[in-house]
Formats: sequence, structure tokens, C-alpha cells
Amino acid sequence: MAELVEEKLWHKSYRLGSRQLARSLTPYPELPLYTILDHTASRNPSSSAVEYCEKKLSYAELKVQCDSLAAALARLKVKPGDKVVTILPTCPQYIISTFATLITGAAHVPCSMLQKIEELEYEIHESGANTVICLLEHLDSIKSIRPGTKLKNIIVTSIDDYTLAQPDQLKRIKGAYQFRDLIAKYRPRPPKVVINPREDLAYLAFTGGATGRPKGVMLTHYNRLCNVLQGLPWLLSTYEKHLRGTGSVIISVPLFHSYGDWMMLSAIYWGLRIILVRDPRDIDTLLELMIKNRPFLVSIVPTQLMKLREKDIPGMPVQIISGAAYLPDHLRKSFSERTKIPVSEGYGLTEAGPVTHINLAGAFSRQVKHSIGVPVPDTAVKLIDEESGQECAIGEAGHMYIKGPQVMKGYWPNPGNGLVDGWLPTGDIALMDEDGYFYLVDRIKDMVNVSGYKVYPGTVDDILYQHPAVFAAASIGVPDPERGGSERIKAFIQLKEDYKGKISAAEIIEFCKAKCPPYAVPRFVEFREDLPLTATQKLFKRKLREEEAGKPQTQ
Repeated sequence: MAELVEEKLWHKSYRLGSRQLARSLTPYPELPLYTILDHTASRNPSSSAVEYCEKKLSYAELKVQCDSLAAALARLKVKPGDKVVTILPTCPQYIISTFATLITGAAHVPCSMLQKIEELEYEIHESGANTVICLLEHLDSIKSIRPGTKLKNIIVTSIDDYTLAQPDQLKRIKGAYQFRDLIAKYRPRPPKVVINPREDLAYLAFTGGATGRPKGVMLTHYNRLCNVLQGLPWLLSTYEKHLRGTGSVIISVPLFHSYGDWMMLSAIYWGLRIILVRDPRDIDTLLELMIKNRPFLVSIVPTQLMKLREKDIPGMPVQIISGAAYLPDHLRKSFSERTKIPVSEGYGLTEAGPVTHINLAGAFSRQVKHSIGVPVPDTAVKLIDEESGQECAIGEAGHMYIKGPQVMKGYWPNPGNGLVDGWLPTGDIALMDEDGYFYLVDRIKDMVNVSGYKVYPGTVDDILYQHPAVFAAASIGVPDPERGGSERIKAFIQLKEDYKGKISAAEIIEFCKAKCPPYAVPRFVEFREDLPLTATQKLFKRKLREEEAGKPQTQ
């Protein structure tokens, strides 16, 4: 750990105005992650924990719900080391399921609501999960993939179970348990289990790897708790007494996304009121919640900020932090100038808990730098020139490597897998300025960000090759003409001779719609007689990207 707390260039920027921030938070507590809820519920039992569609739960009520579900899971033979999958939108059930799982000693496997059944089947099978918690509408799909997996329990819930419109009666469902029924049936006294915070998994979160195939990221209780402490409690430490148990945050990004999940855990640690936005696309509701509640912090992604910018926003003492995708400088500036609301940003990745950088020169400071920020405490960062293997000098771009207590144990199921001598290669090219602020330059991998969602073009290519007319295919990310800072997929296709002139772009797009998540469907399709190849006869995607970069950003 000494290596991580030694003097670093960015330490001189650990300031908010005249206030000096701590350079290290060591030693970090070695506690099970779920204890953050225990401590908050004990300290602030009557404080509002969650507000969702105007229905509220206090911290005392939230703890009872989590403990009761944990007792039910234990009765269903969920034990330490097991995996519990959730396929849930942003709703209180996600929070309850997360903590109930952690209390049993099992690991939470959060899955996206937008995944196709084949992707869910892969993650359920790969994780070895024995329990799934999902919406009722997913029940038939989960039942269809049950053979060949270790699934024993399916727990279903309704989107309205924790709203004012919740059903009056609990209906029995064949082949599944009802979420609210289990909580009502079991007393909030789950069995005590032994957890080793440094070794035992709290999360097994799947994300794409270098080849585009999802990899399970192993995050321990220690990893996640450290990352919570490295965020708001470090950044806003002098405001703790004013915020703990009374402040509120709006989470408008999906909870199953690592950014949304981190914000949820951070809010619970400080006993903040979590205001959930049911539909991240519903900007009008987001604005209504901001005006009504005046939270001190709103978590957002750039595409939401772009839409919010067009609204009539009254002045309010709100801080906005953007994450999950690149924030264009012009968007940040125009929003702040128009609304007088400051915007900051951060950087992270699932493999790092997820937060590694926070921009102190933004919403929380008068100084302005359009940067992903400085590394959070006890986080070492180095930039490597991939050709020479040497560390880069100030202002030189290189592959960013990260090391710290929040960095994953490894890719499932092998500890250390994906790390290089304990360092995490991010796959991103970045540079650092003289103040220790980091700036993203480009991606090494072909990963594309579509409104904050990761898309790996290789998986799209595989689907394109399934079309009978396709001889060769290559997909890349191009700027989205409708959403600044976002990208869309463009597919380049070489048709088989017999199909030339007989297949349209619309047919290709419709084919992909049946096989891809909505955000991964190609927006543009270009047919070519030949696709560029490298000297080793591989498809030359970099050439395609260079050609696209030289075109006007309209389609």
C-alpha cells in the first residue's frame, strides 16, 4: 500500500477552494459491504432512504425489507459464495435485492434490462447463479433457459410493487416466488454468516473484454467499500454534518449500471435520500424531481444533460456530476452558461469499483478544467507508451493503467486474470497535465459508447455474418448526429455476388434488431465492393475509422 500513498503530482490539486483534501484514507475498514446500511439505519432510522414514484421508505423500513428478503433467500438455500442474478430496472427492488444478497454472503450479479435472452443465458450460466430476481414479464424467458444452468429459484416482482399503485393482493405464480410475498412471510432475522471482506465477492458484474465477449468482474466487499469512501465522503468531508441523514440525491442512470450502483451505495453510506428516476429517458420527470426536491447532487449522463439543456430550468442550488460516457466540453459549457448550474465529471470502469477519477475543477470548484479529473485517494495511475513500454512524460498520451484498493480481484473465475502485476490496463489512451489532471484521448479497443452503454463491434459483426447475404462485415462507432457526445454503430458490408443489388440497408438493420440490444443495432449501413484489409488479411477497421473521420458528421 505504501506505493499507492507516496507523493504524486495530482496530490497538489487535492483542494476545493482553500480546503485541503486528504491524500490518503488508509487504513480502510475491512467490513462486509452490507454494514453501511446497518450503520445508517441505526443512526438515522427515520430519515427517508428511497423515494420512487412518490412512495417513500425510511432507512429503518429499508433495513427490515432487506433483512426479510435475506432471510427468505437463506431459506431458499442461498448461501455464502452463491450468485444471485437481478434483471431489474431502476426501482427499490434493486436496492433491496442487492443488500439482501450481500447479507447472505452471496454475490450480486446485476444484469441489464436491455440484454437479449441469449446474453442473459450466458451470464446466468457463466456465473453459476442459483437464483434470479426479475420482473414478472421476464419469467417465461428465464424458465426457458433454466435447463443447463444451476438455477433453482426464480423470484418475480411487478414494476408497481413499490409505488402508490401497488396491487392489493399477492397472487401466486406457478414456478416462481413473489418478491413481496417472501418479504411478508419471513421475519427480518437472517442467519449470521462469516464474510472475509478482502477475499469474498460482493459483485460479479459482467462487462465486455478485449474480444467483446462478456467477462465477469470480481469485486470484493473491500473493493466496493473502499470505492464508496474514495468518493463523496472524501470529496465532501467538511459537509458531512450538513448532509448526513438529511441531504438528497437524484439517480437518473440505471442502477444496474456500475455508475448508478456506486451512487446508490454512496448515498446509503451517508444516509441520503435516494430519489429514483423510473425511466432515464423521461427528462421532463427528471426536471420535475429536481425542481420539487432541490437535491444537492444529480447523477447524469451526457445525453440526458443535452436534453435537459433545452428545458426551462429555474435557478437552484444543485450540483450535477456526469459519468459513463465522454462529456463534450461545449455541452458542459453551454449547459452551465444557460442554467447557472455547474457540471463536473468523473471516470471509472466496472473493473475499478468503478470510480478512479473525479474532476475537482468543475461543480465543486471555481477553477475549470475539461478533464476526467484527478485520481481518487490511494489510486495510482501510470501512462505507458505501448511501443517502448516506458512511462509517458507530462502531456504525452499513453495507455492508462490503474492500481488501488478498489481494483477488481480479477476476471471470473481466476483471481489476477486481467491484471498485470496488480495493475489494471484500462484500454484507454489518456494524458496528464502539469496539475495532475487526466484527459482521455482515444480508446485502444474498438469499444463504442452509445448513450452510456458499451457496445463491442465484434459482437455486431458476428450477428451480421449470420445474414445469408453477407460476405464480409465490419462495424465501427461513428458520431451520433442527434446526440452530442454519443456514438452509433455503422456497419460496412461486402455482399455475396448473388445478393448484390438485392439487399437494402433497412433489411440489414431489421435483421440486427431481432438479435441485438436496441442500442447496439447499426444506425447506418454502407455497402462496399471490397473492405480494406491489413497486410495479414485482417479487416482494417482503423482505416474505416480514419475515412469516417474525414467526412462531415452528418448522415
